[in-house]
Amino acid sequence: MSIDSSMDKVLERRQEVETQLSRSAELSSQELAHFSRELSELRPVCEQIELVRSLESELQDAMTMIAEAAGDKEMQAMAEAEVALLSDRIPGEKERLQLLLLPKDKDDSRNAILEVRAGTGGDEAALFGANLFSMYQRFAAKNGWRFEVMEVSETGIGGYKEATATISGTDVFARLKFESGVHRVQRVPETEAGGRIHTSAATVAVLPEAEEVDIDVDENDLRIDVFRASGPGGQSVNTTDSAVRITHIPTGIVVSQQDEKSQHKNRSKAMKILRARLYDAERVRVESERAAARKGQVGSGDRSERIRTYNFPQGRVTDHRINLTLYKLDRVMAGEALDEVIDALVSEDQAQRLAEGS
Repeated sequence: MSIDSSMDKVLERRQEVETQLSRSAELSSQELAHFSRELSELRPVCEQIELVRSLESELQDAMTMIAEAAGDKEMQAMAEAEVALLSDRIPGEKERLQLLLLPKDKDDSRNAILEVRAGTGGDEAALFGANLFSMYQRFAAKNGWRFEVMEVSETGIGGYKEATATISGTDVFARLKFESGVHRVQRVPETEAGGRIHTSAATVAVLPEAEEVDIDVDENDLRIDVFRASGPGGQSVNTTDSAVRITHIPTGIVVSQQDEKSQHKNRSKAMKILRARLYDAERVRVESERAAARKGQVGSGDRSERIRTYNFPQGRVTDHRINLTLYKLDRVMAGEALDEVIDALVSEDQAQRLAEGS
């Protein structure tokens, strides 16, 4: 499809959505929210299309003026200056438009569920898992997102065996989706008397939050167990069976939730995570099929792939997918410079998709 056809389709779609919204009294609240969100997504694309077309029209007028201004040197010079100015500006505006016209990941505007798990490396891996969880918490605060801790399994020395949070806000999944994978750390543990550098790892999974309408979970496919919540070391922290473990029998996915004192709240949170995992499993399957034709894809969704190394002695962070190294480890861990890594990953993904003409 040519860029002109794509532009026409986007403008037509805006007209259709505006027509739907003009009869808002006939729409359900869900439909109203859906069309309002779509219009807000279409608006910047349409504005850029109108800008590009306006500039191209001005360029055509200026070129016509040059042809018609024969003998009027002052008018000709003015028109030539206008042509030069517009010719410089239009390519950049067209490039911005091409990026806006790239097919959107339908999940980009969703909230996300963040899961961090300690990998190889024992206590040091769990401590690093806690560091990563804090990094994303600070990054969320910096972006004005809401970070709600769902469950944390602590080691007792400040480490996290696993931790889960819901992150809500604007374009959360779009910004965090490339964080999924194995994060490796190289540093001297505080417990290491000899000062030797240890390597350990933690796994990060960022899942798009699924609505009930996205994933229809059959209650007959669930096994639900209730038990008494426990803290570090296995000691009981609750006198009632409020903790919930849900097993999705067809896939074998197991979700436990025990942070709330209410069994009902724990079940609700566990179902939220289960729906996200089921939705993500299907998403990853589809992405893997598409990735077969896109070998260099940034976001392959492969959680076993080592994506980044945090080297504390050298103060550097290296993202292996795009060969990016920043000597800003402290600022990345503080959530301040993580944007630089994410921006580079997003740009690389956009460049690949532009090159493929998708």
